[in-house]
Amino acid sequence: MEKLRKHIEEIIPVTDEEFESIKPFFTIRKVLKNQYLISQGDEAKYEYIIVSGIFRVFYLDDDGKEHIVQFATENWWMSDYISYFNQKPANMYVVCMEAGEVLCLTLEGREKLSIALHKMEHFFRVKLTKGYIALQQRIISLLSNKPEQRYKEFANLYPNLMQKIPKKYIAEYLGVSRETLSRLYSSNK
Repeated sequence: MEKLRKHIEEIIPVTDEEFESIKPFFTIRKVLKNQYLISQGDEAKYEYIIVSGIFRVFYLDDDGKEHIVQFATENWWMSDYISYFNQKPANMYVVCMEAGEVLCLTLEGREKLSIALHKMEHFFRVKLTKGYIALQQRIISLLSNKPEQRYKEFANLYPNLMQKIPKKYIAEYLGVSRETLSRLYSSNK
């Protein structure tokens, strides 16, 4: 829970009393490698903040091809947000790639926490805004950058993930073949 407090205090200050009122809204869950937190068709009951581990958020198209939307690691938030906020069946999968722990927050808990402690509403708004900006930047990069530019961008933004995530998944995330990724990797050493 101390990691949660530090994470919150990157945006808003909280007193000991306020943090004690925040803690009950979050539950801790240990996650094993290859364990799914969300599968297509499930209701995404939780938004997760990662305490440790690496996760992959993806969807499968009608041909069974995986499309990676997000990798997530410590202090990142993840869910199938369409399902979470609209309380509809999930289209996404969330799978653990490296064993870890997450903190789980229900939508009802999020709403109650925002009402009870207004500064948490500000915190959630800032987190959502940053996530939305990152998503737009990713879409623009996919639409306008060449594979080499996308590779360099990923390597610069997430150097620790380059060593921890199998190249197969990095290639999928970047929208390139495994062979193209190997060529990019070799030419950028």
